[in-house]
Amino acid sequence: MKHWAPVLLAVSIAALTARAEPLVLGRFSAGDLADWQVRAFEGETRYRIVELDGSRVLEADSVASASSFYLEREIDLAATPVLEWRWRIDRTPGVDDERVKQGDDFAARVYVVAPGEGWFSLPISICYVWAGKARVGDAWPNPFTAKVTMFALDSGDRLAGVWRTHRRDVRADFKRLFGRAVGRLEGVAVMTDSDNSGRRARAWYGDIVFHPE
Repeated sequence: MKHWAPVLLAVSIAALTARAEPLVLGRFSAGDLADWQVRAFEGETRYRIVELDGSRVLEADSVASASSFYLEREIDLAATPVLEWRWRIDRTPGVDDERVKQGDDFAARVYVVAPGEGWFSLPISICYVWAGKARVGDAWPNPFTAKVTMFALDSGDRLAGVWRTHRRDVRADFKRLFGRAVGRLEGVAVMTDSDNSGRRARAWYGDIVFHPE
């Protein structure tokens, strides 16, 4: 047993080190957009890498348009349940009521997409948003589908032009918002849209990273 002790210790350390590695999905700071795809709903928001505040970030520019920038990737939430990202907006779209279809515009969104229950069920999603009028911490059903829950992490124009960093325990958020234990994700997306208001919205996104608990 003494002979194997150093080997077992080395294996245990290696396993812990491997589990501790963050999973970087949006390597925007490296200019890497590999496997990210535009999914258009109304017109097309322009997504591109730009230099801002001394680093490379993803810029999203919407003029009366709505399209997401999506990465299809399986994410094990048992290993990396904590999502971290930063975003910055130019200004909010200025809609009257963002909880209805006519006002469902947001300068910045980050989606996490989980499988539905059963073979033919649709995926469910949490959509973290920089809201215009909703209070920070408010959550509500998306007006187009009950499969998506909106969750306001920032609100209003007071912090427009300022980078905001967020860390969310995605497993805990799914449990609270959907009442379900979710073990894995199918993908993530960012989205900046202004199709319902017919206005312009612009935002910038930093790297998207999943961390161990």
